[in-house]
Amino acid sequence: MSTLRKWQKKVSLILGLGITSTAAIPLLSVPASAQAGLSDIQGHWAQSCIQSLAQQGIINGYPDRSFRPNAPVSRAEYATLVGNAFPNAPRNQSVRSFRDVSSNFWAYNAIRTATQTGFLTGYPDGRFQASQNIPRAQVLVSLGNGLDYAPNGSVNAILDRNFSDAGSIPSYARRTIAAAAENQLVVNYPNVRYLNPNQTATRADVAAFLCQALKSPQQASLLSSQYIAGDFDASALTAGTTVPVTYAEADRVIVSPKETAALTLTVNANIRDRNNNIVIPRGSEIIGELQPRDGGSQFVASTVVIDGQDYPIQAFSNVITRTRSINDPSLVSLARNSVIGAAAAAGISGLVGNRTITAEKVIPGAAVGAAIETNRGRAVNAIARDTVIGAALAAGLSGLIGDRTITAEKVLSGAASGAAIGGVIDPNVKRVVVIEPDADLTLELSQSLQLAQR
Repeated sequence: MSTLRKWQKKVSLILGLGITSTAAIPLLSVPASAQAGLSDIQGHWAQSCIQSLAQQGIINGYPDRSFRPNAPVSRAEYATLVGNAFPNAPRNQSVRSFRDVSSNFWAYNAIRTATQTGFLTGYPDGRFQASQNIPRAQVLVSLGNGLDYAPNGSVNAILDRNFSDAGSIPSYARRTIAAAAENQLVVNYPNVRYLNPNQTATRADVAAFLCQALKSPQQASLLSSQYIAGDFDASALTAGTTVPVTYAEADRVIVSPKETAALTLTVNANIRDRNNNIVIPRGSEIIGELQPRDGGSQFVASTVVIDGQDYPIQAFSNVITRTRSINDPSLVSLARNSVIGAAAAAGISGLVGNRTITAEKVIPGAAVGAAIETNRGRAVNAIARDTVIGAALAAGLSGLIGDRTITAEKVLSGAASGAAIGGVIDPNVKRVVVIEPDADLTLELSQSLQLAQR
């Protein structure tokens, strides 16, 4: 192993996007406390990487607290970046002068250092082209050369296996990019199969490449593994993996034990594979439905949505068998902060006599949402003639209301609600399932999950 490679393994995350250009990069350093609140990276694919570096005072945002992740990076700016990221890199190369870089140029010393450490070289005509925006291929070649990467297999085979656009990789970059892919340095968003080597590197691209370059094998990646190219099975989650979730719409969900209701949950932690890479980022959505099971209710997932892309998933919660009697007075207060199954909500409308029940929000689905919308604004007595009584939780609530008004702020749709509105009455339902999503709906994968397009 080379001296540089040994040195690199000891480097912690000391990346500094503290580049001082008169154009694209901020001249003023923003305090680390402000960096954590960068205003324009929420939901960005490199958010975790950028935030981590910003919280350590490594990345400089702009005075307006923006990061501008899509802004380009010039070769001069990148030279400064590399010097900040690897300040102790051995200077094994001879000093080079470039005919287009004067000694009073703002990045003169940074360019000089970057060439001495092997991270950058000039062009054959003796120019450095400091103001040129640096392409993604050049960034990867720079890091691969500076970190002494070398491919372990056939260059063409590695590139063809990993990149659908391998043919567009410049000849000078092919060997080093193949080695970079083997070392999991290459990050491609939005499709891991497309390198776009000649596209200008953005600030987010450079941050992502450096997060990977500075990560030791034992460290977790700060980026979702579905965007990290390479010959590895990093994006596989095995059966039995748990996925904690939350439900943003309400504190609880109340359904009939015989009701099927659609539900969308939010993942509340990064889910990592055995290599500690993020496979399902926090904030991803999981779509599925509550289904009757063993006298209770169980959430069964069908789809996970990551960065706007749908992937099939097979996961389920434990069966929630905790029920309450429909005669329990506490259901009245519970209902005010709950999502109520459509089968229940449809029944509620017809059981209150002269009281008022308002379905303010309907989560659409099947024929149920439409049926409830049809009843919106109609007289309660008229609704009662067309609505099931006793098919769901409403039967229990109706006798407890007294002179009060109950507002079902959100109504879940589901297969059972169609039957409820259609007139199927089940007088045997005497209990309802009260679900606390954050505590009750932690999911477990029933089959392995593979996301990345390898």
